[in-house]
Amino acid sequence: MSKRKIPVEKNQNYRAVVEDYTHEGWGVAKIEGYPIFIEGAMEGEEVTFKVFKSGKSFAQGKLTDIHQASPDRVPIQDPVYAQTGTMDLAHMSYPAQLKFKQGQVENALRRIGNLTEVQVQETLGMERPYHYRNKAQVPVRADAQGHLVTGAFRKKSHDLIPIEDFLIQDPVIDQTIIQVRQILEKYGVKAYNDRKNTGHIRHILVRRGHFTGDIMVVLVTRTPKLPHKQEIVGDLEATVAQLVSVVQNINPKKTNLVLGRKSQVLYRQDSYRDRVLNLEFNISHQSFFQVNSKQTESLYRTAIDLADIQAGDQIVDAYCGIGTLTLSLAKEADQVYGVEVVPQAVSDAIKNADLNQIKNVHFVQAKAEKWLVDQAKIGMHADLIFVDPPRKGLDSAFIEAAIQVRPRQIVYISCNPGTLARDLNKFTEANYQVSQVQPIDMFPQTHHVETVVLMTRK
Repeated sequence: MSKRKIPVEKNQNYRAVVEDYTHEGWGVAKIEGYPIFIEGAMEGEEVTFKVFKSGKSFAQGKLTDIHQASPDRVPIQDPVYAQTGTMDLAHMSYPAQLKFKQGQVENALRRIGNLTEVQVQETLGMERPYHYRNKAQVPVRADAQGHLVTGAFRKKSHDLIPIEDFLIQDPVIDQTIIQVRQILEKYGVKAYNDRKNTGHIRHILVRRGHFTGDIMVVLVTRTPKLPHKQEIVGDLEATVAQLVSVVQNINPKKTNLVLGRKSQVLYRQDSYRDRVLNLEFNISHQSFFQVNSKQTESLYRTAIDLADIQAGDQIVDAYCGIGTLTLSLAKEADQVYGVEVVPQAVSDAIKNADLNQIKNVHFVQAKAEKWLVDQAKIGMHADLIFVDPPRKGLDSAFIEAAIQVRPRQIVYISCNPGTLARDLNKFTEANYQVSQVQPIDMFPQTHHVETVVLMTRK
């Protein structure tokens, strides 16, 4: 069988009409049936692009000219957002972003999950799709003069592009990052050099309670020693309004991971407070908390409303984090078990149950897949199972155990349509029917989408 000839050449310009999107929002054009992925191109547009990479299955092109623009195209506020990938859908109108995300979920369910008959609802969006992030972790580097600079890395590089207004972050967080950087500069703290693994400050991490205004500052350093530590904390206390926590996290390794394993509290405590669905939560610097507080409430309301929770129900909430959804479920059910592998998150969850005076919840520190397998072996009963796994989706052992437990409903919250579709296919093969699919826009201006799915046992 002869090799297929690739119909495009590297560094050459071509003209074509964009037919579709990749899951990351790149436009897809075809020449002789061969797909080219073009960043920033939109469906329906006629464009010229320059091929910069090609392979057996597809090529990648750089957009050079738009001959016929999509009516959904909007001006990009600043090219740096595209260069860093912090706002990779900023060229799309917001209604077009919501439609794109609905389409990505539909495509994944159809192509990966073989769920051709399932209807996907329109994406639930935000009234104001900017300034929503309640957490920022920005790298710190030095400019040519040795001054501290904060921003974001250029995509696929460690070249820092200075940014002070991220547009999708809480503006108070942006302001706080600048204040922290200026204080560190004042006391001569040296920026991290990732090539030589030298310097002091690697990242500035700021978290802010959307409903409380509480601010936590985390200084991620290479070394345990931070010069002028007491003076820095004193200036932060005097400068940053509603500061409730300063933590030094120590990461000595030459790694892309932001946080290290060791930390020490420099001011008050390692926690700040926020609210979800009228419940109070203490959140430590290592704990997972959804970055969009307003849409988190929409997400959890949707999950609870889709499920048919009845008096006397026993519920399992797997990958429960600090208990944000678990405690909301406990108000609706008889008993709720929250399962989480991260010890600090479980500790926070137990404290949050006490904080909200909720008694019918039990938190377990374990791998969700192992715990559910063990419980299934001893005949555990669960009426409903809620899952909110990481991007890699559910472990096969967890799915098998969940099927063995035989809940009447499973609510799956996912941040990855591909692994969601893969897992749903396994459940449908075991006599579960996908009843509702609701995408929710937790990350406006980016290609990421959260999805809530209700499965009902036939």
